[in-house]
Amino acid sequence: HSITATQKTVDGPSMKDWRGGRAASFNIIPSSTGAAKAVGKVLPVLNGKLTGMSFRVPTVDVSVVDLTVKLEKEASYDDIKAAIKEESEGKLKGILG
Repeated sequence: HSITATQKTVDGPSMKDWRGGRAASFNIIPSSTGAAKAVGKVLPVLNGKLTGMSFRVPTVDVSVVDLTVKLEKEASYDDIKAAIKEESEGKLKGILG
């Protein structure tokens, strides 16, 4: 995600970890995220099944998700796209888009 107010404007020490001390305006900084835990709270069936990390990037506004899954049964790329489209127009409308 984009720069946040808690990030350094110039390189300096960080109480959290060495990456957190990098200047936000000039670096892509790997960081932790609470997004995976939040998804588990919204969709209890996924609770404890997700992990995540974030990259803080020097932009004003950006967000991306790189989702990797292990399927229980075989599915084609078109099957997966159709399932996501169906859910985004149904019970996950306004959430999944």
